[in-house]
Amino acid sequence: MTEVKLLLFDVFGTLADWHGSIAREVHGLLAARGLAVDGAGFATAWRAEYQGAMEEVRSGRIPFCKLDLLHRRNLDIVLKAQGLDHLDEATRRQLNLAWHRLDGWPDVTPGLARLRLKYRLAPCSNGNISLMADLARRNGWHWDAITGAELARDYKPKAIVYLSAVEAFDCAPHEAMMVAAHSSDLAAAAAAGLRTAFIARPNEHGPGIGETAASVPVDVSANGLIDLAERLGG
Repeated sequence: MTEVKLLLFDVFGTLADWHGSIAREVHGLLAARGLAVDGAGFATAWRAEYQGAMEEVRSGRIPFCKLDLLHRRNLDIVLKAQGLDHLDEATRRQLNLAWHRLDGWPDVTPGLARLRLKYRLAPCSNGNISLMADLARRNGWHWDAITGAELARDYKPKAIVYLSAVEAFDCAPHEAMMVAAHSSDLAAAAAAGLRTAFIARPNEHGPGIGETAASVPVDVSANGLIDLAERLGG
């Protein structure tokens, strides 16, 4: 582990409580317009469209586009499915930007501050750069750079996303560690030559719905970023 210089972070689920935040935003915005909507159910349905939309890009069926655009496409699908196709354009834009207003898990801001004393830090997310910047400003996260899908012009778990982040910092793959709450993300990063750290987020998809242990081999497992800092000697 002494060779690791760079920590790369998944964001949705690992650092940010997307489910709770989107549920809150959906309920608030639609309730203000007199619409009773199950915010938690809507958040789950919206996220369920996530991988399929990115696969359109990964497979080459459509050109690369930012996640904001895929989120909007997915939002329109869910609104139609839930009988809310009449929702006005301004509200749709506000809803789509809810992904820019996610709250971090409580351990993340202090954990990143500790890790930053020893390592260079960057998100390696499928989220676009403006989205990552907004989340950082909202939550007090300090990055050395923003890497990920927009830099690579492709989506995880394609190897180019991890390797372009590593290359941006002039590191070799084994000098970087991918930190994520998703075993599939870590398996792909390991296949690209990175070290890996699993973060348990048992409530990612709602209370009691999330990965509590990695289902693939990893270098480190932790219960949050403060725990990760302690395990890495920070």
